[in-house]
Amino acid sequence: MSKIVVGLSGGVDSSVAAATLHHQGHEVIGLTLWLMKGKGQCCSEGMVDAAQLCEELGVPHHIVDSRDTFQANIVDYLVEGYQAGVTPLPCSQCNRTVKFGPMLDYARRELGAEAIATGHYARVRFNETTQRYELLRAVDRNKDQSYFLYDLTQEMLGSLHFPLGEQTKAETRQMAEQFGLHTAAKPESQDLCLIEHHGSMGQFLEKYLAPKPGDIVDTQGRILGRHTGVHNYTIGQRKGLGVAAAYPLYVVALDVGRNQVIVGDRASVHYPDCTVHRVNWVSAAPPTEPLSVTVQIRYRSTAVPATLVPLSAASETEGARVQLVFAEPQFGVTPGQAAVWYDGDRVLGGGIIEPLPVQARVDAALAQASAPT
Repeated sequence: MSKIVVGLSGGVDSSVAAATLHHQGHEVIGLTLWLMKGKGQCCSEGMVDAAQLCEELGVPHHIVDSRDTFQANIVDYLVEGYQAGVTPLPCSQCNRTVKFGPMLDYARRELGAEAIATGHYARVRFNETTQRYELLRAVDRNKDQSYFLYDLTQEMLGSLHFPLGEQTKAETRQMAEQFGLHTAAKPESQDLCLIEHHGSMGQFLEKYLAPKPGDIVDTQGRILGRHTGVHNYTIGQRKGLGVAAAYPLYVVALDVGRNQVIVGDRASVHYPDCTVHRVNWVSAAPPTEPLSVTVQIRYRSTAVPATLVPLSAASETEGARVQLVFAEPQFGVTPGQAAVWYDGDRVLGGGIIEPLPVQARVDAALAQASAPT
């Protein structure tokens, strides 16, 4: 059996991951990253629960102060993105730059361990033919978190254990009760820790961005109402616009330069394709020819068929770009969010959806508005 460092948030999932490995006979060491001050599953409350779990299991527990790293890589990244008129997805970046990378470094440097584990619902396997580690969807599709893990490296995958990947959330709860863990009945945490910490993304942004009122206009430039700041809106948003119209309105584009929120009908927010940058090929070598894949453009969306077209030389660096041409136009393709592509259960890769120039987005909206959906 091996020495495994388990990332502990204080929730039931990471608790069961640690308990499972401990009962299998591995030498388990708990590790909690201190990301933010105050209330939250990953902060003060979570650290107490993680420490109590390690006491129950009789294993060591380490806390690493990662607040500066989290501030620079996640908080600043979010604020800059919203200021620029995109809707950033922090989770995949957090997994690579704040969690898995630093955890693995700490495990090797300070604890003499070559393996780490978390309570994520995903799977890893080694492909003997390609000689690559592959990231797979979890067995429980309702809890599958592979979408957030596309940005991991081969080095990270080779050192990772996901003890919950082959089971359902209900089975995890049952195991927590069987193990007698105090976290067995702990409520489910938010998908985004910042929302759990601050109450909402709007309340988080209020701490960093002042209100900047401007006009809400339609795709013809006609003023329909006022907004509180473009950072409070996202592509495809319908609720909270405060504009009356004969038909439902959706956010089509965010014009930071003119401080305008541009809206249109639902058909205006369907897109036949998108360009993705900062691409990472997690399980496969980058292709040189177009590739048929299925794609998720948000965490809770269904994977849809698409053709992936490489736009840069075959590379595994963050400079790689691809175009995704959807089999059918997709609603609310949002700049700053992740597009993740799959071959069945295998995560091939992913990246960040690029913003279109405002006029190009408006032109696309006008074209879609006149076409059947």
